[in-house]
Amino acid sequence: MSIELKNISKKFGDFVAVDNINLHIETGELVALLGLSGSGKTTLLRIIAGLETPDTGEVLFHGEDASAVSVRKRKVGFVFQHYALFRHMTVFENVAFGMRVLPRRERPAEAEVARRVHDLLKLVQLDFLADRYPSQLSGGQRQRVALARTLAVEPKVLLLDEPFGALDAKVRQELRRWLRRLHDEIKITSVFVTHDQEEALELANRIVVMNQGRIEQIGTAEEVYHHPANAFVYNFLGNVNLFHGRIENGSVFLGDTAVEIENTHAHAHPDENGKAVLYVRPHLLEIVLRPNGKQTFPATVKSINPAGPQVKVELVAEWGDMVQVEISHERFQTLHLENGANVFLRPKEQKLFVYQI
Repeated sequence: MSIELKNISKKFGDFVAVDNINLHIETGELVALLGLSGSGKTTLLRIIAGLETPDTGEVLFHGEDASAVSVRKRKVGFVFQHYALFRHMTVFENVAFGMRVLPRRERPAEAEVARRVHDLLKLVQLDFLADRYPSQLSGGQRQRVALARTLAVEPKVLLLDEPFGALDAKVRQELRRWLRRLHDEIKITSVFVTHDQEEALELANRIVVMNQGRIEQIGTAEEVYHHPANAFVYNFLGNVNLFHGRIENGSVFLGDTAVEIENTHAHAHPDENGKAVLYVRPHLLEIVLRPNGKQTFPATVKSINPAGPQVKVELVAEWGDMVQVEISHERFQTLHLENGANVFLRPKEQKLFVYQI
């Protein structure tokens, strides 16, 4: 089922939670609403579910206005961050609950309930725990039970509000991969809220980046990460170094180092002089031992963290700003870096983002 939001706005007192949102979600898509706390993403999700009523605008399901349709009749499944399982019920009974409380004419026979519960627990890889109670499960298992219970009533749309937010990092990573595989199998239209950039980039078909109740950019992971629409999106998605400089005659100057605007993703005009901010991700800076062309600037190594797939190097630029750089272990071994070493940094060409201020 497709979802379309037209001119959706919502205020709580004087606070504008959602400001004139327009969004179309295709049938079978997995879409992430990504943003900081207070950006409006959860309010938007609740409006889709029918748990909040917008002040203006329309919510359309498969082209039909659902604004006046009740939550139950919208056929929406909602998975919350905190599992909300019934502690006195087994896993089997928790999953069966939604079917057993349906109106009598819609309620499946008990044999069908049992079959569907068994199929769902197998789908979420928990069929061997049907007789356990929630207190006997791990956090990741409880969340999968909550998802199975939501799917039991066969929703047309699946909404997830920070579904992995209460779990530790390793379990979150495992569940992300699991949910992606599950979605590819059942192909239900799904929208999930997260503030975790990595989660959105890994899971979603498309990402909706939100800020202060508005949409900053909509696109695939590749589009929003490598082709950000503006400075907010670039800064929000992943680690980034911010260099304050100036534009003069087609170049951005960082101290005395000139960076050509024409080789960047520039939100600036080469023929206009003034202040600018250069955004560079840590892995898009190179460390060299000697000046290597015009676009290098001196820096001093402050600390080195070799743990993980990349070596993280913290440096101080000649004008005093801290700089984060990520390099391969092979490159690290070649450079023989140590704390206090004087080196030079060079942005990789065509991988920069300049924003004029």
